[in-house]
Amino acid sequence: MSLTPIFSPITLPITLPAFLPPAMAQALADGQRCVTSLDGVQLVWHSWGAPSRPSLVLLHGGSGSWSHWVRNIAPLRDAGWRVLVPDLPGFGDSDLPPGCSDVPDLPVHLHAGLQQLAPQGPVQIVGFSFGGMTGALWLAEYPEDAEALVLVGAPGMGLTVPERIPLKGWRHLPTPEAQDAVHRHNLMALMLKHPESLDALALDLHRANVQRDRMPRRRLSSTPIVAEALPRIGPRVSAIYGEHDALYTGRLPEVRETLARLSPHWGQWQTVPGAGHWVVYEAAEAFNATLLKVLPL
Repeated sequence: MSLTPIFSPITLPITLPAFLPPAMAQALADGQRCVTSLDGVQLVWHSWGAPSRPSLVLLHGGSGSWSHWVRNIAPLRDAGWRVLVPDLPGFGDSDLPPGCSDVPDLPVHLHAGLQQLAPQGPVQIVGFSFGGMTGALWLAEYPEDAEALVLVGAPGMGLTVPERIPLKGWRHLPTPEAQDAVHRHNLMALMLKHPESLDALALDLHRANVQRDRMPRRRLSSTPIVAEALPRIGPRVSAIYGEHDALYTGRLPEVRETLARLSPHWGQWQTVPGAGHWVVYEAAEAFNATLLKVLPL
């Protein structure tokens, strides 16, 4: 299925969060904010690098936004990619499509948006966590949109740990301090392995992102939705996981076996030592180097 891009993207200078460290803000200051639209639902993309370059689409995790990738964008741009990072529908600055409650409703908007952006070179997609689920369903439905998919800490494999990850609610708490205490707890329970990784920037990013999550009832991450989509994905599939990913404590070998068995065009598996679920942030330098090996120009 192919959609004709009848909407011309709106391109503006990028607006960066005020709390970014000065050096990081300077490194990202040359980005652009692009708005695509399907049936009146606007999708906000963030772009770095010349349009003539091969494109790398980075899909963020649940309750996140493009800023999940703040430690990866500049190195990937500097390695020669055009980096495209959307706020997924219902997160960040992107609209929530009517009736949308989980990942199956997202691919049509990403497909239309990518067509409107009209990349000039080949496209590869990297999906972190919920973004990995999104990327898998996207390429199962629209395999022509990319040459390869890299799943990073993706759930939806039908493999869970025995004990539920102990996340806590925060919206009902009366003070910012109480809310931040829960944010710290949740980041250490799910996203990060080492306490020193929970720096001021990680907390600022998480706080800003969870406040804009308009899809709180999604539940499909605990199902085999990605595993069921894998046989329909024509492009090459590879995977990068943190060694201590809380989603799969003790089960990464099973994840690797499942991916290799179900993917028609299996690429490679990489594990980043010492990192938790948010491997793209916690071990950014190692992750960037690994990704560039998995997706050579």
